[in-house]
Amino acid sequence: MKKFITMINQSKITLALLLTLGLTANIANATIVRIETSLGSIDINLYDETTPASVANFLNYITAGSYDNTLFHRSINGFILQGGGFIYDSSWPPGTLQTNPTVNNEPIYSNVRGTIAYAKLGGQPNSATSQWFFNLVNNGANLDNQNGGFTVFGEVMGNGMDIIDSIVALNTYNLTPTFAEIPLQNYTTGTDPNDTNIILITSIDIIDSAVNTASGLNPPATTRTEPGSNTSSGGGSFGTVLLMMLLTITRIRKK
Repeated sequence: MKKFITMINQSKITLALLLTLGLTANIANATIVRIETSLGSIDINLYDETTPASVANFLNYITAGSYDNTLFHRSINGFILQGGGFIYDSSWPPGTLQTNPTVNNEPIYSNVRGTIAYAKLGGQPNSATSQWFFNLVNNGANLDNQNGGFTVFGEVMGNGMDIIDSIVALNTYNLTPTFAEIPLQNYTTGTDPNDTNIILITSIDIIDSAVNTASGLNPPATTRTEPGSNTSSGGGSFGTVLLMMLLTITRIRKK
């Protein structure tokens, strides 16, 4: 009897530990990075623990300095602001940023206003490389449900959306097929844009590398409804794993 009670108590302790893990599994923790632009700074919390491949990919570009002197090349009011693809070296047109291998899609969170997500090729869910965009509105119904879902891997902090909105408020110009919706300031039509016109990203730096810098973040789960999709941010899967582990513990102790 004493041995049986001991086993029950140990199982309770194990259950408590597992439940604690379960409660924290759906909270996105984050490294904080700062994007320095022509119009101000934008701080972003990255979802290190829940979209690890996407964050690692982004941080690889940052630590290599790949995003230094890039630009926002696509602005669509009421939709997205996009960057991460082209480098400005004081002459027009900008050069193409050299990319790393593609990163696997991690469509866990919804494309709501204030989130950052990867751009990718049409019909290729796992084609993301260096380009990313800010969601200006709730694009979940659209972007969560096409091309495997667009991976959201962080969210804007503080007054960062004010800076983003000020960029989006600028006029856009159709200069080439690649730069058909580029935001420019103080631009004279018919001339080549320069650094006084282009909205530059002068650098992106890590300002806090701890993965738990924003343990209170709780971004909404994807609304994805494509066949075979998982609309949970992990709670359902964790519950299954929890049950399996408890059953395994019980079986071991019965022996």
